[in-house]
Amino acid sequence: MKEIAKKIKKEIDFTNGPVLGPLVKFMGPVLAALMIQSLYSAVDLMIVGQFGTAINVSGVSVGGSLTYTIQAFITSLAMGTTILLGQAIGEGRKKDSGKIVGTTVILFAAFALLVTALLLIFARQGMILLQTPPEALEEGVVYVRICAVGMIFIVAYNVLGSVFRGIGDSNTPLISVAIACAVNIGGDLLLVGVFHMAAAGAAIATVFAQAVSVVISYVIARKKGLPFELNRETLVFDKKIAFAILKLGIPLALQSLIVSGSFMILQGILNTLGLIASAGIGIAGRLLTFIMLFPDAALQSLSAFVAHNVGARKLHRAKRALVHTIWMNLAFSCLMSILSFFNGTILTGIFTSDPAIMVAAADYLKAFAIDCFLCSTLFGFIGYLNGCGRTGMSFIQGIVGVAVRIPAAFFLKSISSSLFVIGLATPVSTTVQNILCLIYFLASNRMLTQMYEGDRG
Repeated sequence: MKEIAKKIKKEIDFTNGPVLGPLVKFMGPVLAALMIQSLYSAVDLMIVGQFGTAINVSGVSVGGSLTYTIQAFITSLAMGTTILLGQAIGEGRKKDSGKIVGTTVILFAAFALLVTALLLIFARQGMILLQTPPEALEEGVVYVRICAVGMIFIVAYNVLGSVFRGIGDSNTPLISVAIACAVNIGGDLLLVGVFHMAAAGAAIATVFAQAVSVVISYVIARKKGLPFELNRETLVFDKKIAFAILKLGIPLALQSLIVSGSFMILQGILNTLGLIASAGIGIAGRLLTFIMLFPDAALQSLSAFVAHNVGARKLHRAKRALVHTIWMNLAFSCLMSILSFFNGTILTGIFTSDPAIMVAAADYLKAFAIDCFLCSTLFGFIGYLNGCGRTGMSFIQGIVGVAVRIPAAFFLKSISSSLFVIGLATPVSTTVQNILCLIYFLASNRMLTQMYEGDRG
């Protein structure tokens, strides 16, 4: 076991040597895993779109938006574990690392049960709140309730991912999600394509695939070993550790919930334009998850990298990683922005054969092509601040973004019915968030340097 631990430590050492190479090496599997994970909802919508009707597409689209919001909340909350675990490993506190994981398991198991109950009870109210077209309401409710039953697996997968990223292992989540995605595609083709179960079939396939990913992650972890002890002694609930996880994770989770909620409100505003607009927005949203994969992977990877170096009191390496991340984001986002803005109908045609829905989705996608470019710097700043433990600032900038986005959407809708024009509310809010993060970064730079590198000559 000691030899395995040494091997893992060597592979995940973010605190010595080059900065760009280890960051890119870690980010590659994170990006691939996010890409494959995005196929879960994308495949659901794609196969339902090919074998079902606009009603089925709208139901899965809106229901998927609600469940995605919950998953984003869980992932953000679990970031508290990633940051705390990364800092503990960077400082060489292996015993504390085991306790962090043990507390995380118990904490999130309780959370999963709570979310399951809430979704089962309030699924219909959630769909109504999102202004789901009446004819698609039942489809959306069925999708959400089935996903609620499998919430324990959805939570477990995201928590395991946070633990692996915290120790610097981005390969295990990639392997598990790749296998699970294949299971999901097979399940969708069988239940939706053959048995015509529409939303219910798509939800069942997704939950089963998540369960498979959890089992695979557990098996790999046992065979591969961990760089710290995880046994009955460490698998206990530690109030101080739980508080530390929540202190870091809650601002990010609330930010995620409020930001996702703002996009749900935006979708609700646009859903009032009719069934075609609703279906088109849902498809554009699925494409957006792919467009934003690189910045999202960069954010998660940078957070882990910075956390390790903060623990090792090497903030200068964290700053270099931030610069590298922003340049990588800009290069990728330029390509995706051009592709999305000028070739929207080609991309949306992957999900539907209905010309009207294709055009509506492509029109909405143009606004997010602009936003993708602006998020290059925003996601870099957020990843850096998260790794430094400054998750409160991430929360504040998210709130400011919502405060700009929703009023802007209402205003733009009052002057135009174009999905592109109304969608411009998002890049407007992202611009404001960028300015706020830049000001905070410059103002806090000296303070953070003294805090984390005060002993350097």
